[in-house]
Amino acid sequence: MRIGLFFGSFNPIHIGHLIIGNLLAESGWVDEVWYVVSPHNPFKDSASLLNDRQRLQMVRLALEHCNHLKANQVEFDLPKPSYTIDTIQYLEEKYPTHYFSILLGSDGFQNIDQWKNADILKSKTDFIVYERPGFEIKEINGAKHRVLEAPLLDISSTFIRKSIQSGKSIQFLVPDIVREFIDANLFYRSK
Repeated sequence: MRIGLFFGSFNPIHIGHLIIGNLLAESGWVDEVWYVVSPHNPFKDSASLLNDRQRLQMVRLALEHCNHLKANQVEFDLPKPSYTIDTIQYLEEKYPTHYFSILLGSDGFQNIDQWKNADILKSKTDFIVYERPGFEIKEINGAKHRVLEAPLLDISSTFIRKSIQSGKSIQFLVPDIVREFIDANLFYRSK
């Protein structure tokens, strides 16, 4: 089985994440897209994160009716901070018949040489890259990649959290079921 791994904090998951994952699932390049909820991305401040289980629950809610999009919590049981190479190696051992590709934006793709054991990671897997506004897709030495044609959406979880803190609506930015979960739990209300 061919799996596209979409790593993220998903703090919260939003329609941009869903559009990108769905485009990949429909591309024929993979059989499923796994949204890997990262407990702690070493490149991000963890202070603004909801706890792991709350973010996982939002991803599950967002994907509950999507056959080829799955929530995944594999990094919850791995050492923190989460490093992609460690997750890939673990998944390859657990699912030896699966082939894993990494789905990421052009901003993250430009920085893969800064990732832990980047050369090993680049030799093990291929990258499926979608363009992010302001970040042209460039060749990265040794990285096998394909470009996923996707609309340029400048939506971020940071923007959504700031909107909530400002008392603005996030309708249409996240699935309704996720918005209702956020509202019911008063997530992101304070700075």
